Amino acid sequence: MRRVRLRDRLKYLFDGLVSRGTWVMLAGLAVATCTIVVIAASLIAATGSAPEGTDFFSLLWMGFMRTLDAGTMGGDTGSAAFLGFMLLATIGGVFIIGTFIGIINNGLEGRLDMLRQGRSLVLERDHTVILGWNLEVFTIVSELVIANESRKRGAAIVILAEEEKVKMERAIRERIPIRKNTRIICRSGSPVDHRDLAIVNPRESRSIIVLSDGDDPDISVIKTLLAIVNAPDRREGPYVIVAQITEPPNLDVVRMLGVRDRVMPILASEVIARVAAQTSRQVGLSNVYTELMNFDGDEIYFKHEDALTGVPFGDALNAFESCTLLGIYSPHSGVTLNPGMNTPFGSDDSAILIAEDDDRIQLSRTWTPNRVQAAVTVAPTTRVETPESVLILGWSCEAPTIVRELDNYVPRGSRVHVVAEVDDANCGMDSLSANLVNQRLSFSRGDIRDRVLLESLGASDYDHVIVLSYGHLGPAKADAITLVTLLHLRNIAERDETPFSIVSEMLDVRNRELAEATRVDDFIVSKHLISLMMAQLSENAALAEVFSDLFDAEGSEIYLRPVVDYVEPAIPTAMTALTDVARQRGEVFIGYRLTADSHDPGKGYGVHVNPDKSRTVTFAADDHIIVLAES
Repeated sequence: MRRVRLRDRLKYLFDGLVSRGTWVMLAGLAVATCTIVVIAASLIAATGSAPEGTDFFSLLWMGFMRTLDAGTMGGDTGSAAFLGFMLLATIGGVFIIGTFIGIINNGLEGRLDMLRQGRSLVLERDHTVILGWNLEVFTIVSELVIANESRKRGAAIVILAEEEKVKMERAIRERIPIRKNTRIICRSGSPVDHRDLAIVNPRESRSIIVLSDGDDPDISVIKTLLAIVNAPDRREGPYVIVAQITEPPNLDVVRMLGVRDRVMPILASEVIARVAAQTSRQVGLSNVYTELMNFDGDEIYFKHEDALTGVPFGDALNAFESCTLLGIYSPHSGVTLNPGMNTPFGSDDSAILIAEDDDRIQLSRTWTPNRVQAAVTVAPTTRVETPESVLILGWSCEAPTIVRELDNYVPRGSRVHVVAEVDDANCGMDSLSANLVNQRLSFSRGDIRDRVLLESLGASDYDHVIVLSYGHLGPAKADAITLVTLLHLRNIAERDETPFSIVSEMLDVRNRELAEATRVDDFIVSKHLISLMMAQLSENAALAEVFSDLFDAEGSEIYLRPVVDYVEPAIPTAMTALTDVARQRGEVFIGYRLTADSHDPGKGYGVHVNPDKSRTVTFAADDHIIVLAES
């Protein structure tokens, strides 16, 4: 065994001292300074070489001054021994001061580096916490900035992710230059580590948004939820948590974790698939959903009005001048969208409304209960349902769900053909086809960008074409393939006398601007819609049940129906009249879509949700009315 020498022990003690941090090293340096001063003063006193009349305390002070300032020795006079001892103290001081400056410099650099890494504690209260980092964070933060405008004292958004703090802040500045009264704070750390989680102060948060990320995003989300709900210092009250899930089996796991808290999992693939299926048959529907789910415009609110107690739902449809009544919320039975027109409001019920802001929700001064106008209406056109044909180009994880959702809407005898250049796209087609009731499913492999292939498929012979993005390729490459395909399809559609509808999925909302040149009938910016929904739920958890009803094939849904089925075109029509026409058919009028503006983003792609009741519009024959109705 190697012999341990004194030098080894001293080196070991020094290494331990250095590793314990800046303050411990400074304390050690102070001890060394005092030791040098005491030794120098003791030696001077013992040798009697001190100047006449100098006591021991004065010697300590003289040694201390020379240790801290080498220039002090320049004025010393006395014996050679005295000057020698002072010189030794001064030389020791030079090393001590040099070491002191180095320690302070390294300590400050370490502290600044820690600040750059975002490891300091967040002291905000009533803030929104975002855990994770992906492209959706920009939409969520942008929406929350708009939502926070009404908060007079300002608001804060705190982001915790395994990214560099500086990198996150730079990206946010580039994508979200206008923050208004919202502070955006970034911290670096692992959301699944409860010690890192404590940095963003979830105990005092208003709500928490958990983003999916990584190779196995659901596992990451579940581990993050575990870190939140089982943290040693978690708060007594329930957390409001919005989490994104990709696989249906994991929904039950997430719900089990939310026993004490309000956890709202969003199954992204299912929501996107339902919107895609509905939009393919109703062009413009995704724009309606976007309008309802973003904060820049009209949103859905809950408001209790004593004046509505006992009033039938149908009689209350024109009760609000600048709001649209959607349904009734009861503390006992929950949300009911488009209830029966004779359903009365209970004393503790709230109205579910579309409004520009909560302070705009006011009863009309001219409205009185039981006042319903006799609207001038037209008989709806009788349409015989014929089998439909749908062409799906491309592949994503939502494709099987889209096919299943389409089966809920299309007439019996319809067909759907899938074309994709993905090895596993054909997997599971047999089992999927066996569960379809109204459709016949077929599959072929091919490059959807190939014009010859599109011509051979007879794309113009289909009623609807859905272009999906190859999600596994990443947003940039996937959207590039989609754009090329759309250009070919639009060219084919322009040659045909009976153009088919084209609906496309885009992964990056920024690429929608590029795709405007293709004049596609509608876009489903998949992740963008999910981001909007997460932002809405983080601000109002009660909307979870509303969105669930809207996207469900059962019950009432949003439909765009020909205006000629409601009123005569080319005649000025009041919105109150449209409300009453829809009421007579058991529907809720929520807006309209002008086909002439369907490709103009500056005019909301022709979609007008929640128009003032006093507005009068002259419709064209190809315009549509937006209603909430049973299928």
